Amino acid sequence: MKKSLVLAMAMALGVTASAYAANPFSDVPAGHWAYDSVNKLAAAGIVDGYGNGTFGGDRLMTRYEMAQIVAKAMAKGANVDRLAAEFADELDSLGVRVAALEKKSDNVKITGEARFRYVDQKAKANDGDGYVADLRSRIWLTGQVNEDWKYTGMIENVQNFANDAGDEGTDFQRAYVEGKLGGLAVTAGRYNAFFANGNIYDDRADGIELAYGDKVKVMGAAGRANSENDADVAKVDGIAAHTYAGGEVVADFGAINATAGYYNFKDIGVKDSGVDNAIWFVGAGTTFGDFGLNAMYLKGDASGDKDYSALTDDGWTAGLTWKGAEADKAGSYGLFANYYDQGGQTYIAHTTDANTFDGQGFKGYGVGANYTVAKNMVLTAAYYDTKSKFDTSDKDKIMIAHIAFKVHGIQSKIAKLSTGTYEPDCIIKFTVFS
Repeated sequence: MKKSLVLAMAMALGVTASAYAANPFSDVPAGHWAYDSVNKLAAAGIVDGYGNGTFGGDRLMTRYEMAQIVAKAMAKGANVDRLAAEFADELDSLGVRVAALEKKSDNVKITGEARFRYVDQKAKANDGDGYVADLRSRIWLTGQVNEDWKYTGMIENVQNFANDAGDEGTDFQRAYVEGKLGGLAVTAGRYNAFFANGNIYDDRADGIELAYGDKVKVMGAAGRANSENDADVAKVDGIAAHTYAGGEVVADFGAINATAGYYNFKDIGVKDSGVDNAIWFVGAGTTFGDFGLNAMYLKGDASGDKDYSALTDDGWTAGLTWKGAEADKAGSYGLFANYYDQGGQTYIAHTTDANTFDGQGFKGYGVGANYTVAKNMVLTAAYYDTKSKFDTSDKDKIMIAHIAFKVHGIQSKIAKLSTGTYEPDCIIKFTVFS
């Protein structure tokens, strides 16, 4: 333990000389520079040596040993905010919350994820055969605005190995805030909107969402849809829409959940197209053991300057899952299967990796598996077989495999000290994502 650290912690405790016994450690005799400070720490129960009557002051400590000392000092009321900031992760692992520090700190975290993907596409009619091989990298930035609000941003880069044309770009894809406004949960900005479990829309949007409730949650949303996907073979056929508004109710009763809602999309295709589509839906799901089962019915009502009756206005989807890979648990795995029979008026930008045929409506199935190869390394493989409901000769078979990695990056903390001044205390870490 460093001299300055011993002295500082002893002063922070404020223990008087009369409070401790003489010579608790044989290797810290009277007259030693650390005698008084070490004895104060021992008397306060902060340090207890190594059980053989020695303090071991010349021995290097692990971060966890130091964290234990900091935790004991905090319990005694010592002002050790700077040390608590340095050893925040270790203290968290020990079950010690640094509540006072959390209120005084602004936290900015930088995390990342990378996904390598290979897709083999065997299509008839419109699309033809082809493959996709790309690497998508994302850098996430999160910052606490105050106790109730936080900010999230995301930068994305996609490297296309299939064409090697140098057309890759880096874009600022997300920028939004989340927080509480009275009893409402609020999300606003550029974020990923997810409507009807993704059966209607799963894509970037500029908008706002308001939610109220817990077991029964009521959610309302409005904004501008932006179906600009990152070269996903299954999503290149997403339909752009100008504005949307709607909401849904979600009820969660443990093993059983249910949802119902309505969304109206305006000017589908291009701005001021005059093509609108109002979609309502009901769905339910349940779990039993390791299995999960869900189903949803959807009904659309497209309107504009043409007759859209050729695009079926209703449809349904069902899914079955068994277990599931957990990123933080190596060796965990799961299976999934989905069936789709959705008309062209029932979706805008579907969440599936299957071909949805440019809003023509689609029918078919998908099966797959996921497996956590190592902590925060998840491998997914799936097969999709779908066809257009508008032109049944237009079919597509897709084999897709991807592996996703998640890592923590840099955490910067600016702590307000007891003096009332601000001192940057930048902690650079590269630890496994959790």
